Amino acid sequence: MLKNRHLHLCSIFSASVLLAAYCPAQQTTLVRVDASQAWQAPQPAAYDAGASLAPNGDRLSIDSRELLLNGQPLLPAMGEFHYSRFPRAQWEPELLKMKSVGITGVSTYAFWIHHEEIEGQWDWADQRDLRAFAALCKKHGMWMVLRVGPWAHGEARNGGLPDWLLQQGPVRQNSPGYLQHVQLWFAQIDQQVKGLLWKDGGPIIGVQLENEYSKRGPGAGEEHILTLRRMVQEAGLDVPFYFVTAWDNAVLPPRAVLPIYGGGYPDAPWDRSILKLAPGEGYAFHLQNRVTANMGAMGAPGQAANANDQQPAELPFVTIEIGGGNQVTYHRRPVISGDDIGAMFPVMLGSGVNLYGTYMFQGGQNPEGKLTTLQESQGTGYPNDLPIKSYDFEAPLSQFGEERASLRKMKLYQCFLQSFGAQLAPMQVHAAEQLPANTSDLVTPRVTVRSRGNAGFVFFNNYVRNYTMPARPALQFEVALPSGTLHLPAQPIDIPAASYFIWPFNLRAGSATLHYATAQLITRTESHSVTTYYLASLPGVRTELAFDATTVRSVNTSAGAVQRANGLIAATIIQPGLDAVVSVTAKDGTRTRWIVLSAAQAENAWKIHIAGHDHLLITASDVYAAPDVVHLLTRADAHFSFDLLPAPSGQLTGSAAITCVSPNRNAAHCTATVPAQAPQAIVNLVHPAQLVPPAKMSAAHRDPVALAPAEGELPQAARWSIEIPKGAGAGLSELFLDIRYTGDLARLYDNGHLLTDDFWTGNDWSVGLNRFLADGQAHSLTLDVLPLRNHAPIYFELPAPVAFPSNGQAAELQSIKLTPQYELILSTGKQ
Repeated sequence: MLKNRHLHLCSIFSASVLLAAYCPAQQTTLVRVDASQAWQAPQPAAYDAGASLAPNGDRLSIDSRELLLNGQPLLPAMGEFHYSRFPRAQWEPELLKMKSVGITGVSTYAFWIHHEEIEGQWDWADQRDLRAFAALCKKHGMWMVLRVGPWAHGEARNGGLPDWLLQQGPVRQNSPGYLQHVQLWFAQIDQQVKGLLWKDGGPIIGVQLENEYSKRGPGAGEEHILTLRRMVQEAGLDVPFYFVTAWDNAVLPPRAVLPIYGGGYPDAPWDRSILKLAPGEGYAFHLQNRVTANMGAMGAPGQAANANDQQPAELPFVTIEIGGGNQVTYHRRPVISGDDIGAMFPVMLGSGVNLYGTYMFQGGQNPEGKLTTLQESQGTGYPNDLPIKSYDFEAPLSQFGEERASLRKMKLYQCFLQSFGAQLAPMQVHAAEQLPANTSDLVTPRVTVRSRGNAGFVFFNNYVRNYTMPARPALQFEVALPSGTLHLPAQPIDIPAASYFIWPFNLRAGSATLHYATAQLITRTESHSVTTYYLASLPGVRTELAFDATTVRSVNTSAGAVQRANGLIAATIIQPGLDAVVSVTAKDGTRTRWIVLSAAQAENAWKIHIAGHDHLLITASDVYAAPDVVHLLTRADAHFSFDLLPAPSGQLTGSAAITCVSPNRNAAHCTATVPAQAPQAIVNLVHPAQLVPPAKMSAAHRDPVALAPAEGELPQAARWSIEIPKGAGAGLSELFLDIRYTGDLARLYDNGHLLTDDFWTGNDWSVGLNRFLADGQAHSLTLDVLPLRNHAPIYFELPAPVAFPSNGQAAELQSIKLTPQYELILSTGKQ
């Protein structure tokens, strides 16, 4: 329960004038969590695995709680990347971007319609080359989950089933004609990935069968899923894990498949409402039910009633679809922020998730169809109209490879999992004594604890997209542990609105014990036999690192105050930053360093290796690392600036001259400049917009929504010509066409061929041109902008209302420019 108490004095650190300022007499909110129960070891999993032994002797398995590699727990982060929706030449940099922010595995759909759009004509070439994509995953040590369908969804036409297949009879059940084609489909996939399965030393550890499957009846239900598993194994796809998505009244045959869950999306663009939605389930803990957020008692309104949705105690909580963004639909156009995505991490990990799967991680766009366009549409019987080409999904990596703000928020937690996931995975979940009544309760604090014995983590979320949660003055967590009661922190602390975090307690760090920290652990590095722990401070929150005095000899910092009281030695950091170093000497003489970065520095930090040693690189540039090199990317600015912790032992070399200065022993500040370019586009209005009629509404649903114009149906659009000079993208990592416009939607053409498109959300539209200008020649592009009607039946999240002209329709091009993306390559091998 929550307990309010009145503090009359600060019983600890009372000698510190600094800390006394934080300890006035005030009402304290005490959040209690009972984690005093003895830790229960995981039990054997109720699952019959496929081939789990790799040629090198590595074995993958699960128990009732976690994934195991050679019997040791792990907690991987996985990201969705659709190979057939991205140019093959750019796969490798994008995979490296994912790996550089802590992604250890890739999930991907194989869309049948992308490979056999015309019956009997198989296409596995170019960006449809599944084998080449899987080989790249192997090259860079990234696991892979292959989602083979046959029905996949993924907002593809027919859910990925070819048109011709639908015309031949029933699908998604054990009808003979359908299964005969499925057998051929699985055989084709097996030929593509032969030798790349886990049992062969490859990256493919899992296969997902079907998707969102709830069909029952003769030849359907469990019978059909069991048939698919048998068929996929007989085709040669023998892997450790066979997954089935576990929401929407899912079919889950016992022991044959692993249920794999979602976690909610920031918004629901498939919802037929054009109003602001209720608070989302992705921001509320899933404690008794893995499908729906259930903060209050089971059976509360909105709870799923299906027994298959309940938490199976004999299988781990693994996910594949926790929202990494949202696909914009024609009638519903949310705008996703970094915090919308970042806040889900404490929630889902604090709910017990032991594989964190993000959908989408890499945006993309639909490939060219031979007969039709390949997007989901209401015209094909599906609930949404999507852009013809764009599947950007507002993902952490855009459809043109740009790193969004959400990527930096996610990186903090994914790198945390890389360093501390093995400790977190075996831990059990403990709910706070008082839970919110439901997802709309924005007053009761949202808190859980995961622990094993006396060590664990507090998970806290005070953020709900599109809603305001209150600040939490004088908050303190009281955690009952087997050894006694922990107060975190020792004195109450003010936590601002919109905060979310994971805080450690009783963390063993070498021979020392960190009793608690009021900062987010990010990662740890080993460099020259020194272990350094990096943490991110929370804006507006007092940063304390308190160590168990029985395990440490000394705690020192020049960045704040150190106090000893009540069995703790605690450092309070005044100003986080590169110099905010806490040096700890354990009783046995071993040393560790703890560096508390500001929130901005932490989001801009990447763990890299230079000459065999770990370093932290901090920069506002986009970053990705490959063996022996690190790539830095900047937009518009040819100047690069970054910090390295610790300072490199020798001179850095790279694709441009690099100058480094070391103002202190902790870090080096480095700069470099590459040749600048100023490409110019010539833009001319071809013809202005005409008045558009009212939106057409769908007729196939009880709640009709607006229909998107089909390909070629933009006769009323304003049109501009855009002349791109010869060689405009030469020598650049990317050349962006940045378009600021107001309208309903926009489409970009090259000589009548649709390159890409956009449903307007109020944001600028940024198009990476390199994939379209690969020939190096001059191009004459065409931009069409369809007017936006006043009072259009569309949900928007605009920063300000649109200023419509007197005719009530807006189609305006505010600006258009070419923006170069520069690249600096650091050599990180021998110094």
